[in-house]
Amino acid sequence: MYILRTVQGDITKITDVEAIVNAANNSLLGGGGVDGAIHRAAGPELLAECRTLHGCETGEAKITKAYNLPCDYVIHTVGPIWNGGRTQEEELLESCYFNSMKVALENGIRTIAFPSISTGVYSFPVELAAKIAVKTVNRFLQDNPDSFDLVEWVLFDSHTEEIYEAAVDKTV
Repeated sequence: MYILRTVQGDITKITDVEAIVNAANNSLLGGGGVDGAIHRAAGPELLAECRTLHGCETGEAKITKAYNLPCDYVIHTVGPIWNGGRTQEEELLESCYFNSMKVALENGIRTIAFPSISTGVYSFPVELAAKIAVKTVNRFLQDNPDSFDLVEWVLFDSHTEEIYEAAVDKTV
C-alpha cells in the first residue's frame, strides 16, 4: 500500500523521501524557482554531475545524486512551457510525471516528492497541472503495485497546495 499526499513547504528541506524531483530547464544547469533552489541547496557537485548528462528533453527525466540535500537522489525533469494548450503541453507534462516515476522505479526508489512542475515561470495552469500530475502518478502506482511507499507533492504556497490536495482527495 502506498500513501499519496500533499504538503506545503520547501522541497529542498524534505526529509521523508529518497528522491526529490527537480522541475529543471533543458540544460539541467540550474535556473530559477525550484531548479535554482535545488542547485543552491545541493552544492556545486550537483552542477558538475548535471554537466555530464548533456541536458534533457522536455518530458524526459534523468537522475543524479543529491549531494548536500537531505535525500539520496534528484530526478530532473523538464516540464513544458504553457502555450495555450496548442503544443502538446498536457501530454508533455504527463510524460514528466510518468518518466520521473519510471526512473525512480528503475533505481529502487520507494519514496519520492514532486514540486508543481511547469506552474511557475512556465505558466501551466495549476488546476490542470494538478489533475494531470495526480492522475498520471496514480495510474503508474496502480500499474506497479507494491513498488512505492510514498509519493508526495511539496508545494510552495497554500493556494497551490489546496489545489493539489483536492486532486489527491478525488483519487482516494
